[in-house]
Amino acid sequence: MVRPLIYIALFIATFVAVVQISAAVRERRAVAEYPPEGRILDVDGVQVHAVVMGPDDDTVPDLVLIHGSSGNTRDMTFSLAPRLAARYRVIVFDRPGLGYTQRLGKDGSSIMDQATLLRAAAAQLGAERPILMGQSYGGAVALAWAAQYPEDVAALVPVAAASNPWDTGLGLFYEVTSSKLGQALVVPLITAFVPNSVVKSSVEAVFAPQDAPEGYAEAIAAPLTLRRVSLSANADQRANLLGEIKALVPLYGQITAPTEILHGTADTTVDLEIHSEKLRHQIDGAVLTRLPGMGHMLQHVAEDDVVAAIDRAAARAGLKSISPKS
Repeated sequence: MVRPLIYIALFIATFVAVVQISAAVRERRAVAEYPPEGRILDVDGVQVHAVVMGPDDDTVPDLVLIHGSSGNTRDMTFSLAPRLAARYRVIVFDRPGLGYTQRLGKDGSSIMDQATLLRAAAAQLGAERPILMGQSYGGAVALAWAAQYPEDVAALVPVAAASNPWDTGLGLFYEVTSSKLGQALVVPLITAFVPNSVVKSSVEAVFAPQDAPEGYAEAIAAPLTLRRVSLSANADQRANLLGEIKALVPLYGQITAPTEILHGTADTTVDLEIHSEKLRHQIDGAVLTRLPGMGHMLQHVAEDDVVAAIDRAAARAGLKSISPKS
C-alpha cells in the first residue's frame, strides 16, 4: 500500500516540476523575443515600463494611451501611437502585471491604484496634466485617474471603456485563473502548453466583426501575456473590476476634463448601452460618438475616428497640437 502511494507522489512531483520548468522556458523565450520597447521607470519602488514618442517640445500636448485587458504597450505602438506622435508627445504604459510593469498584487491592483501609479509615472516623465485615452479596461483606469485627480487631466477619451456595472458573470476562464487553486495549478499549465494558434484565435475573436490588422497577432507579443505573473494579474484585475466600477460610478461627477467617448455599435465585449450610453450622462459635457457596425478594438479598426476624438478633446481643452503634415 505504501509503495503505490510513493509512486503516485513521485509522479505528481515530476509532473509539477515538468510544468514549472516548461513554463519558465516559454517565459524566457517570450522575454527574449519581445524585450521592452521603452524605458523602465522606478515609481515609488515599482518598476513601470513606458514608451515615449513624439516631439521633445514643452509646447506640444502630452497624451497618455492606456491598453486594455491582456495587452501591453505594443497594442498602442502597433499603429496608433506612431501616428499620433507626429503631433503629440505620446506616452504608452504597460499596466501593472502586464508587459514589463511590475505587478502590484491582489490588494494593490485596483483601477484606482493603477491610475495613481501611472499618474506618478507620467509626472516623472514631465506630463503633469496629459490627455488620457484608455481602451476597454484601460478606459476604466483612465476614468479612475480623471475622477481621482480631476485637476491633473487635460482631456479624456474613453474608447469602448468599461464604465458601468453589468449583470453577466465573470466567465469560467477568469473564475478559474483568479482563484488560488487555479493560479497554482491551471495558470502554469496554460503558460507551459497553450499553443500559439489558440492565442491567435483569441486575438481574432476580440476584433469581431472586423478582422485584426495584418501582422497584429504576431506584433502584440501575446507570449508576454501568457507568463504566469501576467495571467494571474490579468485574472485578478478582471475578477475585481465589477466591484471597482460600482465604487467609481458615484465619482464621475468630479470629472471636469472635456470628454469625448467612442463606442462601436457592434461591440459584444463591452456593451454600448450598458456602458457608454450611460457614461455620457454621468460626465458633465461628455460627447458620445457611436460608430455603426464597429466592434471592440476601435484603436485599430477605427483609428481615424480615435485620432479625431483625441483632436476634438485637445481642442476643447484649449490645447494645440502640431498640425499634421499633408
